[in-house]
Amino acid sequence: MIVIKSKQNPIVKELASLKEKKGRRERGTFLVEGRKMVRECIESGLEVVRLAVSEGYEGETFALPFVTLGADVFAAICDEKTPQGIVAEVKIPEFPLVAPNGRCLFLDGVSDPANVGAILRTAAAAGYREIYLADCADPYSPKCVRSSMSGVFYAKLMRGTRAEILCKLENIPKIAADMNGEDIFTFQPPETFCLCIGNEGNGLSEETRAAANFTVGIPMDGRVESLNAAVSASILMYLLRK
Repeated sequence: MIVIKSKQNPIVKELASLKEKKGRRERGTFLVEGRKMVRECIESGLEVVRLAVSEGYEGETFALPFVTLGADVFAAICDEKTPQGIVAEVKIPEFPLVAPNGRCLFLDGVSDPANVGAILRTAAAAGYREIYLADCADPYSPKCVRSSMSGVFYAKLMRGTRAEILCKLENIPKIAADMNGEDIFTFQPPETFCLCIGNEGNGLSEETRAAANFTVGIPMDGRVESLNAAVSASILMYLLRK
């Protein structure tokens, strides 16, 4: 068994580059770290280009091609502080920007990768598979993938400009999330809709606000100013399913 122990090895450089957006864009792939996440990624049907395992790893390799790296080299390609011994290089799925088939999400400027990941996690659980993103954190960044807890593997992610996305959503009722909106607990949603979630600090863009058909909010105790974007999105996704 050949063990790669140089960080200058071309394979190591390729894998390490996937921690950065430029590297993911150039290779068209992203990294999935850890035994559970790698297994779930494979089960989702995404195309795995290759695996990399740490020297001494004794877990499953799923009958896929893999390279073995020395411990220090393996740690260098990982984003996690305590790597679990296996990573997968996975092809980023490409979805054309089209109108949705059912209820969907529009993430409008959500900039924190942890929030994007957490929203994808809830979306997968709540049945919102079609997700549009404009000016958001990269959903395939290591932090976002980790926060999504496999949700990113099952999402149909469509990226574009706000104008392009709003054009595809033209005939879909759009529900804007805003703390001053109608009480979500009494709001009666249409059967098909797009829930629009804005930036953590600035909320929805003016373009999306103007295009929205409804605006809803979560009532809060006066001592609390706002909720985290991912928490708000999760509450709204479930309540709107009623």
